[in-house]
Amino acid sequence: MSHITLIRHGQANTGARDEDSYDKLSPLGHQQAAWLGEHLKASDLHHTRVFCGTLTRHIETAQGMGVASNITRDPRLNEMEYFTLAQLMEQQHGLEIPTEREGFVQHLPRVFAAWQANDIENPPESWRDFENRVNGALTDIATGDGPALVVTSGGLISIAMRLALGLDTLATARMALAIMNTSMHRLHPIDGHLCPVLFNAVPHLDNPNRHFAQTHL
Repeated sequence: MSHITLIRHGQANTGARDEDSYDKLSPLGHQQAAWLGEHLKASDLHHTRVFCGTLTRHIETAQGMGVASNITRDPRLNEMEYFTLAQLMEQQHGLEIPTEREGFVQHLPRVFAAWQANDIENPPESWRDFENRVNGALTDIATGDGPALVVTSGGLISIAMRLALGLDTLATARMALAIMNTSMHRLHPIDGHLCPVLFNAVPHLDNPNRHFAQTHL
């Protein structure tokens, strides 16, 4: 098995309230990706293989990092449709969609709990299907040769950590809320199991002049 470094995409369109409008990087998101690419190059970190989802924000992040050549795009690495789930929760359960990050701190765990319990009718995919496709993608990547870099999304990374650590749904939601844009997370094979050895690292944003770029949304 090979180790996998998961990267969350740069800041997307934070004013969006639907999937299509959200799926592009903000100017800050482009800058975050460029800074991360510079850090990886300066650190001489080598990845034999590079993967990303097929969403625009994944591809733009990989391009900004300078790792988009010879990249493998895998739709299994795409994010859950959170805005669609939120709209269904509002229609079916009267849960209003928040407009600020503080509201999402309460909103996301409730959406995750309802989704996992199959209490959202006609979701884009079930919680189990999402979890299974994440597990399948990571398993396939881990069985390849050499370290892999994966550009994806925060919700997917939180599910990867859930699978690695056996987290319950509330802990998975809290982990998703913590994940910063362009943060790095590493899964290392130990005794045939992918184990977290790095979480939410943003060394490219640690300089005090870049603290403003440590964003969650």
